[in-house]
Amino acid sequence: MRRILAGIAALVCAFWIFYTIRLLVVTGFLTRVRPGGGGARIGAIVFPLLALFFGWAARRLWRPPTTDVATTT
Repeated sequence: MRRILAGIAALVCAFWIFYTIRLLVVTGFLTRVRPGGGGARIGAIVFPLLALFFGWAARRLWRPPTTDVATTT
C-alpha cells in the first residue's frame, strides 16, 4: 500500500514540475506577466514547493519504515 501511495505522490510531483516549467515558459520566465498577474508570481513560488513536498513524500513512502533500536529492546 505504501508503494502505491509513493507512486501516486511521485506522479503528483511530476505534474507540479511540469506545471512549473510550463508557467515559466508561457510567461517568459516571468518577464511577460500581464498587469495584475500576481498569480503567476505566486505560482512560481508555490508550484516548486508543492513538487518538493510530493517528491519528499514519495521518497519517504517508498522506503521501508525504519525501526528505532532503542525502542525495540
